[in-house]
Amino acid sequence: MEHEFTKRINDILVNNFGALWKEIFKESQIIQYLNIKTKSASRDSKSRGSFANLYAIYVLIEDYLEKGFGKKEGYGDYEGAIFTRLFRRQRELPFGAKLQNHALNHRMNEEFKKYFPTCEYIPILRDASNNRYWFNENLIGVEIKNKQYNLGQTIIDIINAYIETKKDAFDKFIQICENAHTLSEEKLILFIIGLINPNIDARIFEIVSYAILKYYYHNKNIYWGFELDTIQEENLKLYKTGRTNANDGGIDFVMKPLGRFFQVTETIDVKKYFLDIDKIEKFPITFVVKSTDSVPILKTKIEIQAKKQYSINAIVKKYMDCIEEIINISILLERFKEAIKLGFIKEILEEIIKQSKVEFNYEDDEEIED
Repeated sequence: MEHEFTKRINDILVNNFGALWKEIFKESQIIQYLNIKTKSASRDSKSRGSFANLYAIYVLIEDYLEKGFGKKEGYGDYEGAIFTRLFRRQRELPFGAKLQNHALNHRMNEEFKKYFPTCEYIPILRDASNNRYWFNENLIGVEIKNKQYNLGQTIIDIINAYIETKKDAFDKFIQICENAHTLSEEKLILFIIGLINPNIDARIFEIVSYAILKYYYHNKNIYWGFELDTIQEENLKLYKTGRTNANDGGIDFVMKPLGRFFQVTETIDVKKYFLDIDKIEKFPITFVVKSTDSVPILKTKIEIQAKKQYSINAIVKKYMDCIEEIINISILLERFKEAIKLGFIKEILEEIIKQSKVEFNYEDDEEIED
């Protein structure tokens, strides 16, 4: 696979290994894997970055080099890096504050196996009994013409270059959003509509969906109370529970005082929907779906998959009843238009900028998970 960032990888290999760079690339499966995972580097900020698996590699190789194993032997006797330190370190890296432990525990290994099914080595080695981790040293080095070459620093260099490229793209995205203040209302509306199309990055879609729905519900009031003579009026408030894709139990937005849960998704995989429902004990959820399919079509697709997975109609019905509402792109656009009529176009833009800065680590407001 060759893409725009491949040239950057090649330049790093040339700088580190000179004329041997082509052979290094050919012989190293981990370098080839990095090439696959960095294909979004030179696209715009709306292209999803592949940070989770890359950072799992990064923190382990960084630990490997810090302990001096790039220049000495004995890694096989090393007690391993402790999980909490690795986890904290990956969350310190740019775009890493929301990352979970899945890549370190299994996802990176599973994906590597998918791309290199004949490789005899597992990249990340783990002792679950004491939460110690290693990176397979067989993949860090390559042998060319009976000489061993260690790729530890090269791996770090490539991932650092990817981080810088993606950070530059997000800096530009934030700047574009901030410059949108000067647009006419008509052009600003078109700009925001462009951020909720089916090809947009999932994080951008979630941020814009939140901004739109927050101000769509903003002026809607309900009357509630525990006794008839203490009924009070309160407007609906939508809260974002954390960063996109965070480990928050399957809840992206929460509405007060109704207690509605919202989950944003770009898939119609029934396993994903039902997993989210199971996480919160089958409490009803509204799904915001990055799809142009109509709501009846989306529901039908989900139900067809559900019936294939579960042969009992009562089980299927119980899950389907937990889908309180489906908001597709078409409905989201309608609610955007309603929010515009209410005079919230500028507020929606400000919310997009605010949440984007949080998402892209301009601000840090998320605690490390257990």
